[in-house]
Amino acid sequence: MQLNFSQQMKMSQQMKLAPRMIQSMEILQLPYQALQERIEQEMEENVVLICDGNRKETTETETQLELDRARSEANETSVEQKELDVKDDSNNEADFERLVDMAADWPDDNFAGESRPSSNRISDDLDRYSDMVANVESTPQTLHDYVQEQFHFFDLPKNEREFGEYLIQNLDNHGRLQSSLPEVVEAYIRTHGGNITHEGSQQVLSMVQRLDPAGVGAMDLKECLLLQLTDDLIYRDVLTAIISEHLEDLANNRLPLISKRTGFSIELIQEAREEMQELDPFPGRRFEAKFVQNVIPDVEVIKDESGKWTVNVIDEYVPSLRISRKYRDMLQNGVDEKTKEYIKKKVDSARWLIESIEQRYTTLRRVAQAIVDRQNEFLEDGPEAIHPLKMQQIADDVGVHVTTVSRAVDDKWIQTPRGIFPLKRFFGGGTKTDSGEDVAWDIVRIKLQEIIDAEGKDNPYSDDALVEEMKKLGYTLARRTVTKYRKKMNIPSSRQRRHY
Repeated sequence: MQLNFSQQMKMSQQMKLAPRMIQSMEILQLPYQALQERIEQEMEENVVLICDGNRKETTETETQLELDRARSEANETSVEQKELDVKDDSNNEADFERLVDMAADWPDDNFAGESRPSSNRISDDLDRYSDMVANVESTPQTLHDYVQEQFHFFDLPKNEREFGEYLIQNLDNHGRLQSSLPEVVEAYIRTHGGNITHEGSQQVLSMVQRLDPAGVGAMDLKECLLLQLTDDLIYRDVLTAIISEHLEDLANNRLPLISKRTGFSIELIQEAREEMQELDPFPGRRFEAKFVQNVIPDVEVIKDESGKWTVNVIDEYVPSLRISRKYRDMLQNGVDEKTKEYIKKKVDSARWLIESIEQRYTTLRRVAQAIVDRQNEFLEDGPEAIHPLKMQQIADDVGVHVTTVSRAVDDKWIQTPRGIFPLKRFFGGGTKTDSGEDVAWDIVRIKLQEIIDAEGKDNPYSDDALVEEMKKLGYTLARRTVTKYRKKMNIPSSRQRRHY
């Protein structure tokens, strides 16, 4: 076996992301609330970072501009001109020395070397905390607790009471049992070692099904609805027959078939169906905790005096950061090399963070402004005036990579006179009308809804007929496209929409 040594030249391309670039991309992608949390985390981990209050409250003093001055000495290029293009891999020794030299020029702060909030700010924080606690909703009662409370009023033997509690705990969020009663009994005996007879389990289940909400303890939808049929319903007998044997036919609007098989008139079936709307197919859902997303817009758009729509980044409650005077004094007084290196790393980290935040504001504002400039008609005339828009178009307008646009709009919201919308709302594909005009899919869906709303309900349009009606308006669409959007809009088929 012979070993040979040789030298070869090879050309290759590699993409290496500096830590500062990675941090800039991460900060850009953060929505408003996540940015606040990230800043709080950084302030806990980095001792040189202090807060001057909110950005809205802080004027452009020399303390705010200290990092800008340090950057301008090293490079006259502004943040706005170098969007997400941070390539400095040096250890910033020159910047560090400049920070030491600038010590004499830095103004005094009001914290005597420490970041201490004022008594007024502490009072304000306590007031806000008290208001928050006062407005916190109490924990809602669960379905299982609600049914359990009622069940305890029954006077039952110990084994049946314990099995009933087990049975209630096995109800799903809809209030139903996912297993048959024999399977529940078997699992109960196996896991709890209880003793319950078949007749006893039937009796316990019957008691649970008598509890509120009506329909709880059912095995399926059919039984759930039947449990809710009370004697005071006018069409109780009709509904019992329909639910027991023709529930699927009713869901598919096959009223003539139901009429033929039951002997009920179509008018009677329709009246019974209207009464059936009072029944709840999912009685347990009313106990589900309702999650309401707390949306805080990242940008707002307003019309100035000249009539131009202008975008502003909302930074009212984002802390304004700077480097602490305490560590400036430590550098002036002289420290050992190990401490000096530690402070240097923290200063670099703090400066990178501040630069990334400023860069985020600049990029987000420019991207949002470019979107607004292209969607002016949406703001003026509403959703019907939205245009097809791709992220690549905004990237070309702003002069950044399309991934930068994607990060800038991800999970970001814009406040407009027409409401609050996600920035992604303004992007979307479209089609061309017969006249060659570009039209967004949102407009196509609006037109489709208008046609269906105006159709004759005794003879609704089929999907093929909808294609023809859309063509009359200048929109040439395939049948599968109409079917796809009809289903996305939760519009039933023509047979299900028909009124007899």
